[in-house]
Amino acid sequence: MTDLKTPTWITAFANGRVNLIGEHTDYNDGWVLPTAIPQRTDVRLRLRDDRRVVVRTTMKGAHAADYVLGEEKKSGQWYDYIMGATKLVAMEPGVCTLRGFELEIESTVPTGSGLSSSAAIEIAVLKAMREAFGFDLDDVRLAQIGRAIENDFVGANVGIMDQMACALAKFGEALFLDTQTMKYESVILPLEAMDLIVINSGVEHNHAGGDYNERVRECRSACKQLGVSSLRQATAAMIESSQVLGDVERKRARHVVTENLRVHEAVAALQSRDLGKLGRLFAESHASMRDDYQVSVPEIDSLVEISAAREDIYGARLTGGGFGGSIVALAHKGKGLIAAREIVAAYKAKTGQTATILVPQS
Repeated sequence: MTDLKTPTWITAFANGRVNLIGEHTDYNDGWVLPTAIPQRTDVRLRLRDDRRVVVRTTMKGAHAADYVLGEEKKSGQWYDYIMGATKLVAMEPGVCTLRGFELEIESTVPTGSGLSSSAAIEIAVLKAMREAFGFDLDDVRLAQIGRAIENDFVGANVGIMDQMACALAKFGEALFLDTQTMKYESVILPLEAMDLIVINSGVEHNHAGGDYNERVRECRSACKQLGVSSLRQATAAMIESSQVLGDVERKRARHVVTENLRVHEAVAALQSRDLGKLGRLFAESHASMRDDYQVSVPEIDSLVEISAAREDIYGARLTGGGFGGSIVALAHKGKGLIAAREIVAAYKAKTGQTATILVPQS
């Protein structure tokens, strides 16, 4: 356990993530396939002799804050993720009484990009707190607390993928995660045969807003109409033959069921190095999110269309919760950076929006 009398700085970090495939499946007890990206959140924590938490950050659009432990209350501000962390950790069995601390946060994960900026904050802060206070919680439990921060404190009904990816995902590997059983395994990415591209569209989303949470409600409604506890239990035949599903619920359920199948097919494609097949799965996933789940926006569709029209791109899709954010694409080996630059330029000419290349880094 850390000596609480020693006013030293403790450091921790968590990388952002890009989800290769498996979108909106995690809160439906399905499967996901994220991997780590270079952008990350770094925190420094130093204990105080009182019960006040003082937070400073260099993140764009965020400001310093402070509050008293035990008096956490949702504010609608970015530091709700910190208040949620201290409130929920204090409720964990076996955790010692918390003391105040100073917290400094820097992050290169762009907010609203669909790349887990909030989860990276949560996991980095929780890791720093674990070291500072010496509580015995593993990375999976930290991920579960991170999800609870979003669900129960912030008010975003997200699944567990983002936090698990920020806690466990590694470069060059995909995290094949069953979000119901929490079993996971690493799948090696054939980076000797492909380049990964991640481009931020410049259109920000907000998962605590109404659209994302509405999709969660629609999925729950579909489950009730189908008589299942989660859409993991549904089948394509069940959905198409149902006489009780409304049109909206049918579309949402169809996306989740087919997306779960695509995750398994994507794992097989990676293991067999069938990048053509993986690219086609990307295209199918994007079409499903655009048409059945209706979480894409015109700017994202433009990025995907520009990317998919290129001979050096296997496939592209919206990644993350949608309503803005980023795309992920697979390029031929050695072509990724040039392709990304040309995609961004064509996107600017078509939409007037300025996109940012996050992977590969130049």
